[in-house]
Amino acid sequence: MLHFSRSSSARSVCACTKVAPRAQVCVSSRSVSTVKSPNGLIHLPGCGCALCAGGRSLKGKPVSERELSTAAQPSASNRGVVYMAPGVVEVKPIDFPKLELDSTSSPVASERQKRKCEHGAILKVVTTNICGSDQHMVRGRTSLPGGYMVLGHEITGEIVEVGRDVEFMKEGDLCSVPFNIACGRCPACKRGDTGVCLFVNPARAGAAFGYVDMGGWVGGQAEYVMVPYADFNLLKFPDKDRAMEKIADLTLLSDIFPTGFHGAKQAGVEPGSIVYVAGAGPVGLACAASCHLLGAACVIVGDAIPTRLAQARSFGCETIDITSDGDLAHKIHAITGSPDVDCAIDCVGFEARGSGASGGEKPAQVLNDCMGIIREGGQIGIPGLYVTEDPGASTEAAQLGSLNMTFGLAWSKSASMHTGQCPVMKYHRPLMNAIMHDKVRIAEAVNAKIISLDDAPLGYQNFDQGESVKYVMDPHGVTGKVQALG
Repeated sequence: MLHFSRSSSARSVCACTKVAPRAQVCVSSRSVSTVKSPNGLIHLPGCGCALCAGGRSLKGKPVSERELSTAAQPSASNRGVVYMAPGVVEVKPIDFPKLELDSTSSPVASERQKRKCEHGAILKVVTTNICGSDQHMVRGRTSLPGGYMVLGHEITGEIVEVGRDVEFMKEGDLCSVPFNIACGRCPACKRGDTGVCLFVNPARAGAAFGYVDMGGWVGGQAEYVMVPYADFNLLKFPDKDRAMEKIADLTLLSDIFPTGFHGAKQAGVEPGSIVYVAGAGPVGLACAASCHLLGAACVIVGDAIPTRLAQARSFGCETIDITSDGDLAHKIHAITGSPDVDCAIDCVGFEARGSGASGGEKPAQVLNDCMGIIREGGQIGIPGLYVTEDPGASTEAAQLGSLNMTFGLAWSKSASMHTGQCPVMKYHRPLMNAIMHDKVRIAEAVNAKIISLDDAPLGYQNFDQGESVKYVMDPHGVTGKVQALG
């Protein structure tokens, strides 16, 4: 406990606290915050002076009254996309974010925690994207119960409030938010392994916004969101006006562009490489574009949906329809003259399906395909999501994350396999530069389409049906690029 006297030469207390001369005023540095005004006075909680009256702190107007540089004015209300049941999401009123996390009421016991976040910032969400990882939850393929989680881990926004411990970010900054939440202080973060931060999830290493068993952090498919450890996590766009011009590209820095690039780097893609990318969803397309950026000679993309394969061909990829008869190695040979590839990348994950017209769900299919076509000494990148629990899997083993893999084949080839979440901060700044200097058109590659927050349920529905679109939501209509669905 710190004790300040009214007559202290070092500190003064606002006279409105009506403290008698030389009386001792107790301020708890752990549970109460004080504010110092320009005249040097210390204002205690409950202060009734003119500066503190009406809910106005000395740090500025309440968030609900601030004017932003973007078009829509903020309010103390908030809405977000909430998972309700398998196949059902709804846009619902949610709490306005505070500089704290309280997930103690979560029905998922492993993610319950409570902490102050004065190192955080509250963002007005400019864009927030639907991800294939969200679809795993919405399809009921995780342990997530319905009715409480706000979805969304791909976030770009403008800061409207910062905590007292934030030094370098400020109100008005337009920022990309990495999907993985990292403290910047633990051994993993100091190594650069921000996807497996040790201090942000009570259950395991690694955390994310709006994802089951990942720490209980509120998702960003909303009008406003709180981002912890703002100085460490946020990537500020240096030129705000130019950033808004390229917002459809820059919004992809929060996840799928770094994730696709990470998969390519894991697989050792370099100039002249022959690459196979499994999956032509947004991550697979971002990965294929990343392979081109890294100088690959030939990028082959495999998928079962014709429109997605057409999208891959639109920026120079070769394609394989995995529903057609024939062995994958033979199909690759028909393109390159060789049955194997230098690099293989799994951008599908645990909901993989077998090849051929009647191929049903086979969780290990893509992993086994990659082991079959990789050359001796080649590398396999696995940015596709695999889980420890899959209640919707067809076998008991798969429900527990145990897959039937031909691992001996990979071992016999001395192939390397690389797994895990992308450490977004390792890549997002250089990829931002590539976008800003027109070295890559990632929004075109993944066919990004900006929609309203209210159209989120229809966006989820269309995406689940295989539409070759990367849906980006603009909750406040500030991009000027919103397209109606329906």
